[in-house]
Amino acid sequence: MVELLPLSDIEPQAVDDLLDAAFGADRFGRTAYRIREGVDAIPQLSFALIDDGALIGTIQCWPVAHRAVDGAATPLVMVGPVAVRPDLQRGGHGRVLMAHMLDAAESAADGALMMIGDPEYYGRFFGFDADATGAWDLPGPFEQRRLLARALNRHDLPTGAGMIGPR
Repeated sequence: MVELLPLSDIEPQAVDDLLDAAFGADRFGRTAYRIREGVDAIPQLSFALIDDGALIGTIQCWPVAHRAVDGAATPLVMVGPVAVRPDLQRGGHGRVLMAHMLDAAESAADGALMMIGDPEYYGRFFGFDADATGAWDLPGPFEQRRLLARALNRHDLPTGAGMIGPR
């Protein structure tokens, strides 16, 4: 039986092991880790997918901000990583995690959503796009087309130039 639980209910080592399996032990060098450096995941938006007592997937969200050239900061919520055990990928588990997080974000997110991801997938299924992110910058290498965002619950997206980083 598959169930969704708060990620805070899961042993941190089990989460790290899943992330290593899904993304590799070198995952800490990715730009996404620089963006959220020094902040904790948002408990109300971070979940685990459990099947018969075993961790099979996770989603985490992080408090970040868009800092405009003039110094104005706009709060955002960074979505990801979305991780599913490699032997269970392509089975719809990531979609379950995303849908659950989006439902929770309607009331718990304190900013619009952003992520680094596949625009064909996250656009098609979850409404993310790169329309507002063209002038955004990240603290490391990234593909501009993969920098995605989605307005949410009356939280608008910043459209001007700015750096994304932890808040």
